[in-house]
Amino acid sequence: MVLARNLLGTLRQRDLDAAAHGIARETGLPYRPAADGERVSGVYRRSVLLVSGRFAMLDDGLSFTLVPWKPLVERRLGQHLTAVIRGNSTTWELGRRRGLAI
Repeated sequence: MVLARNLLGTLRQRDLDAAAHGIARETGLPYRPAADGERVSGVYRRSVLLVSGRFAMLDDGLSFTLVPWKPLVERRLGQHLTAVIRGNSTTWELGRRRGLAI
């Protein structure tokens, strides 16, 4: 038996896409996948349990993103969070950053 290259990654992405499609239909918001190294911000609306793992739904008001979930974010339901995804690791920033922005 020979498995295709990156089979687990492909199956994980299909699982995410199917869940995102369902959430988009339910909420009316478009799904915006996060790129590796990108900072994603939004209000933590809910967690989504998939075959490939648990994900947090971040709603930025215009779209939503699914980010790998960690237990520390569960207490932050309804709050603004920021996540940075780097490969298989996710770094969470709780609350809004203060300072000047352009």
